[in-house]
Amino acid sequence: MGGKAEQAFGIWALQLCLLVIVLFGSGCIFFRGQRYHHFATRTPLPAGHYLILGFMGGREPWDNDKRGARKLALKLRALNLPRVHVETVENRKRPLAIQLIRNAFDRNQDGTLDEAERAAVRLILYGQSFGGAAVVKLAKQLKKMDVPVLLTVQVDSIGWGDAVIPSNVRRAANLFQPNGLIIRGEPKLRAQDPQKTAILGNFRFDYRNKKIDLSEVSWFKKIFRTAHTKMDHDPEVWAKVEELILSVIE
Repeated sequence: MGGKAEQAFGIWALQLCLLVIVLFGSGCIFFRGQRYHHFATRTPLPAGHYLILGFMGGREPWDNDKRGARKLALKLRALNLPRVHVETVENRKRPLAIQLIRNAFDRNQDGTLDEAERAAVRLILYGQSFGGAAVVKLAKQLKKMDVPVLLTVQVDSIGWGDAVIPSNVRRAANLFQPNGLIIRGEPKLRAQDPQKTAILGNFRFDYRNKKIDLSEVSWFKKIFRTAHTKMDHDPEVWAKVEELILSVIE
């Protein structure tokens, strides 16, 4: 019995080691988490100001400046555009995003968004991977609150129901790659109401032969998420997202 017990323990230990490698190799984090005080935007925002929220992929923390969503947020901030405020959000922290949105556009600070305040909302959402799916989920939550969204942009979006854009979104765009063996982004968006939402495009990126610098990426992502990871680190992708965002800012 002792030999069998030792063998069973050895198998259990091996499985545990593999699980730890997968979790840490995939960017899973246990002890970190975004809190509301991490937002730099002062609220409420003056009339005519824009709020841009970028959602991180996977289990990435909001301040990981090696990821495309965060890099773009920092670049947009560095442009010092008048009336524009930019934040990044962990994709599982949508309640924080709703709290920020409510505080940002509740100009009379009565705790709710009245009809006039909702009509004046200037909100842009973008996200990569699970962050792309979080964008659509948040937009659907905002629809229930009668809050409009100027633009949503999804980058290699992964999630259930992320292909249908709710009618409170004015414009939507999608960037995806079809090359991943396991992970491929949503290839085609559909407007819930084409009379209210314009699909700006489903932009396809091919990574079969395209070289992207992945020198700072973990071996796990290079092996198991090659095309998906290349897209996150592709400057052309984020230049397109920036172009789409700037096109709706007056």
